[in-house]
Amino acid sequence: MRTETVRAVLTVARLDGLWAVELDGQFFGHSANKEEAKAAANKQARQMQDGGRPCQVRVSGEHGFFATA
Repeated sequence: MRTETVRAVLTVARLDGLWAVELDGQFFGHSANKEEAKAAANKQARQMQDGGRPCQVRVSGEHGFFATA
């Protein structure tokens, strides 16, 4: 029997003219630079993964790849 792993999904997206990271309806890592917001998402994902919570980083508007942690 296969069990499903529920992953937390961190989404990097535009918010009010800035880039931000969304997790469970909360926004953080606001930046005018998309790369900085992506770095904030990856940092949070690494902390979550190290704590035992599976997660995934998605970037809104980019297709064909994503980073998982």
